Amino acid sequence: QVQLVESGGGLVQPGGSLRLSCVASGFTFSSYPMSWYRQAPGKERELVAAISSTGRDTNYADFVKGRFTISRDNVKNTVYLRMNSLKPEDTAVYYCKRSGEYWGQGTQVTVSS
Repeated sequence: QVQLVESGGGLVQPGGSLRLSCVASGFTFSSYPMSWYRQAPGKERELVAAISSTGRDTNYADFVKGRFTISRDNVKNTVYLRMNSLKPEDTAVYYCKRSGEYWGQGTQVTVSS
């Protein structure tokens, strides 16, 4: 069965950095595009970034362009989200997603001084 397990969240000060990881299993990882979403309290879940199956193509929500980088390692079956220059408004639960409505359990990111 498809499993997606995120890690790397935590509490960070404004301006700080975090790297999220999502380890995938139960499917041929290298065949699927992957994406990161986030959901803040009281808000709808929103797309943050997406990456093609090969990693060659990426796209980002405007609110993270220039600060976040999505990447993947098809040997380790892992997709990453490097987050720099974090802002309080980046506080949310971050989810890894594969097409077909497969989601991880989420990892909490809190940006606060």
